[in-house]
Amino acid sequence: MDEKVLEEIRFHQDVVNKDANSPLYQIREKEMEISGRVLAAKTQSEKIVSDARKAATDILRTAEADADKAAKKHAEVAITSAESEATTLREQITVDADALKSQLDKRHSEAVDAVVSMVTSV
Repeated sequence: MDEKVLEEIRFHQDVVNKDANSPLYQIREKEMEISGRVLAAKTQSEKIVSDARKAATDILRTAEADADKAAKKHAEVAITSAESEATTLREQITVDADALKSQLDKRHSEAVDAVVSMVTSV
Protein backbone atom coordinates (compact mmCIF):
# COMPACT_ATOMS: atom_id res chain seq x y z
CA MET A 1 0.00 0.00 0.00
CA ASP A 2 0.94 3.58 -0.45
CA GLU A 3 2.73 5.16 2.49
CA LYS A 4 0.18 7.99 2.61
CA VAL A 5 -2.74 5.55 2.87
CA LEU A 6 -1.06 3.67 5.70
CA GLU A 7 -0.45 6.94 7.51
CA GLU A 8 -4.11 7.92 7.19
CA ILE A 9 -5.25 4.54 8.52
CA ARG A 10 -2.98 4.92 11.53
CA PHE A 11 -4.26 8.44 12.07
CA HIS A 12 -7.88 7.27 12.11
CA GLN A 13 -7.02 4.55 14.58
CA ASP A 14 -5.31 7.10 16.81
CA VAL A 15 -8.24 9.50 16.55
CA VAL A 16 -10.71 6.89 17.67
CA ASN A 17 -8.61 6.49 20.79
CA LYS A 18 -8.11 10.26 21.36
CA ASP A 19 -10.12 13.43 21.58
CA ALA A 20 -11.70 14.54 18.30
CA ASN A 21 -11.86 18.20 19.37
CA SER A 22 -8.13 18.76 19.71
CA PRO A 23 -6.45 21.26 17.34
CA LEU A 24 -4.05 18.57 16.15
CA TYR A 25 -6.99 16.38 15.17
CA GLN A 26 -8.64 19.24 13.29
CA ILE A 27 -5.40 20.07 11.46
CA ARG A 28 -4.94 16.41 10.48
CA GLU A 29 -8.56 16.25 9.36
CA LYS A 30 -8.07 19.29 7.09
CA GLU A 31 -4.80 17.86 5.82
CA MET A 32 -6.56 14.62 4.86
CA GLU A 33 -9.37 16.56 3.19
CA ILE A 34 -6.88 18.58 1.12
CA SER A 35 -4.92 15.42 0.27
CA GLY A 36 -8.15 13.89 -1.01
CA ARG A 37 -8.83 16.94 -3.16
CA VAL A 38 -5.28 16.86 -4.53
CA LEU A 39 -5.63 13.16 -5.35
CA ALA A 40 -8.98 13.78 -7.07
CA ALA A 41 -7.49 16.68 -9.06
CA LYS A 42 -4.51 14.53 -10.05
CA THR A 43 -6.80 11.70 -11.17
CA GLN A 44 -8.96 14.13 -13.12
CA SER A 45 -5.94 15.74 -14.78
CA GLU A 46 -4.58 12.31 -15.77
CA LYS A 47 -7.94 11.48 -17.33
CA ILE A 48 -7.98 14.79 -19.21
CA VAL A 49 -4.47 14.15 -20.54
CA SER A 50 -5.41 10.59 -21.51
CA ASP A 51 -8.54 11.80 -23.32
CA ALA A 52 -6.54 14.51 -25.09
CA ARG A 53 -3.95 11.96 -26.26
CA LYS A 54 -6.71 9.69 -27.51
CA ALA A 55 -8.35 12.61 -29.35
CA ALA A 56 -5.01 13.62 -30.87
CA THR A 57 -4.44 10.06 -32.07
CA ASP A 58 -7.91 10.00 -33.63
CA ILE A 59 -7.33 13.35 -35.32
CA LEU A 60 -3.98 12.16 -36.68
CA ARG A 61 -5.51 8.92 -37.96
CA THR A 62 -8.34 10.85 -39.64
CA ALA A 63 -5.90 13.34 -41.17
CA GLU A 64 -3.77 10.52 -42.59
CA ALA A 65 -6.83 8.82 -44.07
CA ASP A 66 -8.00 12.11 -45.60
CA ALA A 67 -4.54 12.74 -47.02
CA ASP A 68 -4.47 9.25 -48.57
CA LYS A 69 -7.89 9.82 -50.15
CA ALA A 70 -6.83 13.22 -51.50
CA ALA A 71 -3.60 11.78 -52.91
CA LYS A 72 -5.45 8.94 -54.64
CA LYS A 73 -8.03 11.35 -56.06
CA HIS A 74 -5.29 13.67 -57.32
CA ALA A 75 -3.46 10.73 -58.91
CA GLU A 76 -6.66 9.57 -60.63
CA VAL A 77 -7.30 13.08 -61.98
CA ALA A 78 -3.70 13.33 -63.22
CA ILE A 79 -3.89 9.91 -64.92
CA THR A 80 -7.22 10.77 -66.55
CA SER A 81 -5.82 14.07 -67.78
CA ALA A 82 -2.68 12.39 -69.16
CA GLU A 83 -4.73 9.71 -70.93
CA SER A 84 -6.98 12.38 -72.45
CA GLU A 85 -3.96 14.35 -73.66
CA ALA A 86 -2.41 11.18 -75.13
CA THR A 87 -5.64 10.42 -77.01
CA THR A 88 -5.75 13.97 -78.37
CA LEU A 89 -2.11 13.73 -79.48
CA ARG A 90 -2.74 10.38 -81.23
CA GLU A 91 -5.67 11.89 -83.11
CA GLN A 92 -3.61 14.94 -84.08
CA ILE A 93 -0.74 12.72 -85.26
CA THR A 94 -3.14 10.84 -87.53
CA VAL A 95 -4.49 14.12 -88.96
CA ASP A 96 -0.97 15.47 -89.48
CA ALA A 97 0.17 12.22 -91.13
CA ASP A 98 -2.80 12.29 -93.51
CA ALA A 99 -2.05 15.93 -94.42
CA LEU A 100 1.60 15.11 -95.09
CA LYS A 101 0.62 12.10 -97.21
CA SER A 102 -1.75 14.29 -99.24
CA GLN A 103 1.03 16.84 -99.83
CA LEU A 104 3.41 14.01 -100.77
CA ASP A 105 0.94 12.66 -103.32
CA LYS A 106 0.54 16.13 -104.87
CA ARG A 107 4.26 16.77 -105.07
CA HIS A 108 5.16 13.23 -106.11
CA SER A 109 4.09 13.78 -109.69
CA GLU A 110 5.89 17.13 -109.73
CA ALA A 111 9.06 15.44 -108.47
CA VAL A 112 8.78 12.69 -111.09
CA ASP A 113 8.32 15.28 -113.83
CA ALA A 114 11.34 17.23 -112.55
CA VAL A 115 13.54 14.12 -112.46
CA VAL A 116 12.41 13.00 -115.94
CA SER A 117 13.07 16.44 -117.39
CA MET A 118 16.55 16.53 -115.84
CA VAL A 119 17.36 13.07 -117.18
CA THR A 120 16.06 13.81 -120.66
CA SER A 121 17.81 17.14 -120.88
CA VAL A 122 21.20 15.62 -120.38
